[in-house]
Amino acid sequence: MSYKLSCSIYLNTKELKDWGFKDQLTSSGLSVPSNIAEGIERQGVKEQIQFLYIAKASLAEMMTQAMIGREISYLD
Repeated sequence: MSYKLSCSIYLNTKELKDWGFKDQLTSSGLSVPSNIAEGIERQGVKEQIQFLYIAKASLAEMMTQAMIGREISYLD
């Protein structure tokens, strides 16, 4: 469930003081379930697929940011 991923990001970054990094990570993480939900509510299959592609891209962005966060000891 993608919303649990987003919740986990918020919980694991609540003490992080690098506001720019935290904002980027939480934003990309929040974008994943939001775009999935929006896509599901769209009427046309093409629109639904487009929102799933956007969610997939946001997930790739979030994963990259999380890897950087681990590398620089921001995240466990």
